[in-house]
Amino acid sequence: MADPIRWARYRWQQLISTEGGESSSSNNSTNKCYQSSKTVGKHRIVIPCLGHFKEEYEKVSKLYMNNKIQTTKYTLLNFLPRNLFEQFHRVANLYFLFLVVLNWVPLVEAFQKEITMLPLAAVLTIIAVKDGLEDYSKYKMDKQINNLLTKVYSRKEKKYMDEYWKNVSVGDFIRLSRNEIIPADMVLLYSSDPDGICYIETVGLDGETNLKQRQVVRGYSEQVSEIDPEKFSSRIECENPNNDLSRFKGFVEHSNKDRVGLSKENLLLRGCTVRNTEAVVGIVVYAGHETKAMLNNSGPHYKRSKLERKVNTDILWCVLLLILMCLTGAIGHGIWLSRYSQISFFNIPEPDGKWIHPTLAGFNMFWTMIILLQVLIPISLYVSIEIVKLGQIYLIQNDIDFYHEKTNSTIQCRALNIAEDLGQIQYIFSDKTGTLTENKMVFRRCSIAGHEYCHEENAKRLESYQEMDSEDEDSADHQCGTSIHMSKWQGHNCRALNETLNRKSLDQLPGSSPVLVSENGAGDVPHSGHVAFSSPIETDVVPDAQLLEKFRQISSHSYQQSEEASSKLSLETMYITDFFLALAICNTVVVSVPNQPRQKMRLSPLGRMPIKSLEEIRQMFQRLSVQRLSSSPLPSVKESSSESPNSFVSKLAIFKTKLSSPALDGAAQRAAEPHNTDSPENSQVPQELEMVNVAAGCEHNSAVSSVELPKLCYEAESPDEAALVHAARAYKCILQSRTPDRVTVDFAGLGSLTFQLLHILPFDSVRKRMSVVVRHPVSNKVVVYTKGADSVMMDLLRTASEDNKNSEMEQKKIKERTQKHLDDYARRGLRTLCVAKKVMSDTEYAEWLNHHFLAETSIDNREELLFESAIRLETELTLLGATGIEDRLQEGVPDTIQALRKAGIKIWMLTGDKRETAVNIAYACKLLEPDDRIFTLKSQSRDACALVMSKILEGIQKNTSANKKPSQKLGNVSASPPTQTPGFSAGLVIDGRTLEHVLHDSLQNIFLELTEKCQAVVCCRATPLQKSVLVRLVRNKLKAMTLAVGDGANDVSMIQVADTGVGIMGQEGMQAVMASDFAVSQFRHLRKLLLVHGHWCYTRLTNMVLYFFYKNVAYVNLLFWYQFFCGFSGTSMTDYWILILFNLLFTSVPPIIYGVLDKDVSAEILMQLPQLYMISQKSVAYLSSTFWLTLLDAFYQSLVCFFVPYFTYYGSDIDIFSFGNPINTAALFIILFHLLIECKSVTWIHAVVLVGSILLYFIFALAFGAAHNPPSNPYWIMEKHMTDPVFYLVCLLTTCVALLPRYLLRVLQGTLFPSLVLRAKHLDRLTPREQREAIKRWNEDCAVNSRVESQATSGASS
Repeated sequence: MADPIRWARYRWQQLISTEGGESSSSNNSTNKCYQSSKTVGKHRIVIPCLGHFKEEYEKVSKLYMNNKIQTTKYTLLNFLPRNLFEQFHRVANLYFLFLVVLNWVPLVEAFQKEITMLPLAAVLTIIAVKDGLEDYSKYKMDKQINNLLTKVYSRKEKKYMDEYWKNVSVGDFIRLSRNEIIPADMVLLYSSDPDGICYIETVGLDGETNLKQRQVVRGYSEQVSEIDPEKFSSRIECENPNNDLSRFKGFVEHSNKDRVGLSKENLLLRGCTVRNTEAVVGIVVYAGHETKAMLNNSGPHYKRSKLERKVNTDILWCVLLLILMCLTGAIGHGIWLSRYSQISFFNIPEPDGKWIHPTLAGFNMFWTMIILLQVLIPISLYVSIEIVKLGQIYLIQNDIDFYHEKTNSTIQCRALNIAEDLGQIQYIFSDKTGTLTENKMVFRRCSIAGHEYCHEENAKRLESYQEMDSEDEDSADHQCGTSIHMSKWQGHNCRALNETLNRKSLDQLPGSSPVLVSENGAGDVPHSGHVAFSSPIETDVVPDAQLLEKFRQISSHSYQQSEEASSKLSLETMYITDFFLALAICNTVVVSVPNQPRQKMRLSPLGRMPIKSLEEIRQMFQRLSVQRLSSSPLPSVKESSSESPNSFVSKLAIFKTKLSSPALDGAAQRAAEPHNTDSPENSQVPQELEMVNVAAGCEHNSAVSSVELPKLCYEAESPDEAALVHAARAYKCILQSRTPDRVTVDFAGLGSLTFQLLHILPFDSVRKRMSVVVRHPVSNKVVVYTKGADSVMMDLLRTASEDNKNSEMEQKKIKERTQKHLDDYARRGLRTLCVAKKVMSDTEYAEWLNHHFLAETSIDNREELLFESAIRLETELTLLGATGIEDRLQEGVPDTIQALRKAGIKIWMLTGDKRETAVNIAYACKLLEPDDRIFTLKSQSRDACALVMSKILEGIQKNTSANKKPSQKLGNVSASPPTQTPGFSAGLVIDGRTLEHVLHDSLQNIFLELTEKCQAVVCCRATPLQKSVLVRLVRNKLKAMTLAVGDGANDVSMIQVADTGVGIMGQEGMQAVMASDFAVSQFRHLRKLLLVHGHWCYTRLTNMVLYFFYKNVAYVNLLFWYQFFCGFSGTSMTDYWILILFNLLFTSVPPIIYGVLDKDVSAEILMQLPQLYMISQKSVAYLSSTFWLTLLDAFYQSLVCFFVPYFTYYGSDIDIFSFGNPINTAALFIILFHLLIECKSVTWIHAVVLVGSILLYFIFALAFGAAHNPPSNPYWIMEKHMTDPVFYLVCLLTTCVALLPRYLLRVLQGTLFPSLVLRAKHLDRLTPREQREAIKRWNEDCAVNSRVESQATSGASS
């Protein structure tokens, strides 16, 4: 049964991230869904098809879609008409269809009717076959998905029955078992978990491997037994289908009219996988194409490359040229006929005996010439461009340099039509966290109650820390008994479930579905790797000695005495306690057991009940063992054998000592515990702390717990949360379990504290903070713990009051000292967070809860109401402290940014961090250089912002207005961009509040003028919306090519707006990757992607496009010149078949090979000389002048190709086809050898294709001439010419004369005035030593050039 599950998971990932062209069908289904929703009304009402709802269900169910999905475009009946209809949306295909129809008109017929249809039929057939094969593969996948089985409640059988996914409907009750995939969006009504929790894995939707908690609707979680669908008497009202994965609004209305609000926490989404829960039951609210997963599958967003737009423009020029040539032919034909005083013998009358007037004959000839010269518009160019792009993408994806060993990933090219845009990027907009940095958050410093704790020992560890090899991480050396636990738990170990026990437990469930039970349990997850944010460098925290000493004072108080002693504790000690409680509680971290992953950690009754005797302890252990055997896999033989009776008794002895004497001092506790003499920190760190496992995100509960519980794994949704929880753990404030209604923390000597979890107010980009509301187990008061950015938190702190001035003065001092520490952390490049709390009375809480309940149960404007509710709660806070977390730079980031800057690319860093942190990282990654002049834009109003920008512009202009010394002629491109004086580099730093002002319409122009003069821009505290607005502003106003790169969901809008979007496959899921055009695993891969592949793709494709224009114009002009000698009659000196196949077959493959494999400069040189990127960036290879010069050369070559044979055979009695054959053959040689001249690198593949094209032409001409082929019948023409020496002489002379100017131009260009590309190409021929020296001189010349101009500028300024 593993295959259906494995395939289904893979298929869902494909559905969400597919690059197939299925947008139209998806859009159609989306439109259907919204139409069906509108017929119901403003909201959706969901009722079961049971009991008294049956009649109403029959009416409502007809309006909703079933669960059958169809991602295909076509059926057998509509394939041909629909495919042709879609293909004729292309203007080029319509143009050639018009020519085909025109050729069927007798008056203007130029070719045999079937011949004219051949090119169009060939192109349409190729594309139709491709579309058909793609659609058939989707059909097979859809069929397999639709025929998967799930358990649906049958009203006839009164039990759950196996049913196909496609037959599931809105209102059905579905029962799922562990590891099953959810078939439709459903509201969770029952979970076998006692706390009403269900864990789901959303990797199929957003790529995130961490578990997400979903909980049963309030009021249903208290059920002892499984919900009975027959007794379900409530109705659900929710919002209409939409594609927002992070939102679900609705409520359940019971029969007594009571309402319970619904949120995304109650919704199980189609495509997710149920984990760690034996059974869940839900009612379907969205099915099929109305599910959120399918609504997000709108197909790839189509982007047109800049080159494609340029090609379309030039094709219009070719159309104008064609019209001009046809007008010439029409006028010439009319004049030619009018010169005859009598009716000429070749002028055939109409059937009615009348003669055609010369003017009308000229009009008819215009359309005949259109048909004759149709090849001028290159129909094969579009197909060739697609093939070349596919070849380029193939080469990019198979570049071994993009492979990242640690993540076992390589580059993904998700957009096939914009590869050449990589070579023209002018602006890069980059996220910071996870893009420039590793997104591995390391706890470095903290400030509590105004006192800073530097954690020097932890800093020393980090400095000397080196990541283990993957081999070391995979091995787990588990030491049991009295030794210190230092096992390294790796993710795939954390994911392995015991096969036998899992299958047994699943089989024992009544009504479990066998179709989705995997043979390997959870082990068949397609992805592999460790738990996110759990590498040793993130989880290992060495406590600060000073802070640890203060912790010992807290641990000297027992849990029973803590409530009485709390008033006697110093203010600082209370701050420390609350600070670390906030770190442990204020998050959404999931706690699970590593040796049975995807199983949540729930404290047994052992940890919650007072224990008085050793006998009770033994009984508790027995009950715990029974509980584990019923819900967990059996331990391995190695693990069970290593746990000796002596070690077990010793643990019990320690446990009894702690319980019987809770007030033992630190020395007594250490004496009672096993001692480790090998610990380097033994003299400073208490033994309880050493008992904490600090490896790979998993831990042992310390000996201060009620019992030594299994190890814990922390699965966080963000690395910041994981870092803070691990920091709290290092100080023995250990998060032990989390359920929807409580959080349990083991806090040093205070024992296990269970907080009633009342509310979680999640983080959002507007509030920039998150809060949890709990009831404190000691004081029994409602406490709000909040953490967030200091820019917003400092404004929410409690203000002075007359009642308690001393306390308020102390708070003011704490705020001032903490702000200083925050600024210091930011200057060090650390990420900062403020931690605060608020104690509420029951009256205050009840009043707030009343408003919050109304917000939760509303459907319309729920987000606004919840936002207002959170704002109302998060006021009058008491500042506890702040944290500083380090996020290290990725490998190779500084070198990459430096190279991109030398390539003339401007880089903007858009981050949500503090200004000081962002600036520090900008210097570290060389986005800002020490010599750069940094301007900070910060203002509180729009007018002030305009004034500041004007002053900054004046300051920059003072440095750039001096007389510039003429740049010396050096063999390179200046490293400085053209918009800025070399030697003077400016950087701009702007914060989020000021961004709101500069993005106003009145300030956009001056802001862009300012940024154009800056080499780098750093935007701090920027929201996701501001990021996308900035990218769109630069793209639209400056008409610049933009690239946006990010790794998280907050970067998606920016990535989609940019010309090219790049996603980083980081630790924050795959949202950015799914929205991107290209996905890489490291930022440093951008260097080769742009400087090498971007340069190659652009130059190859532009050269191929120009060659296509040259080839078609040169060949068509041969027919045009012939018209001057045949009375503009529209006849051809070449057989129609050869005429059509010349472009379609004989000369089509060489330019494709040229476009895929040509290499002007090697990758090594392009990487070392970033300045070469400016050639493609400025479109040097495809300027308007280049296009017209190419056409001019084509005209010259066509003149030579026609008139050399013409004058050779002038006066002879040669027939028309014998005259046309040497012209056609010479044209073939000219066009192919022209390509050979233009090739920068010739391989054996080029040689084979060129020789093969020539041989194919001669073989076809000989075979065609040997047969009888009416009506043209070029019988034995090629055979006769092959024996005629004049034929060879004509071909040789014509080819040499035609290509001589271009060849001489290339020779002179390479010797007298070589281009930068030619100079760089010359470096490839040098020895490695000579090459290094030449590159060094090249870069030195560039530096000298900048320095000289800088001195000249500064001297003139002074």
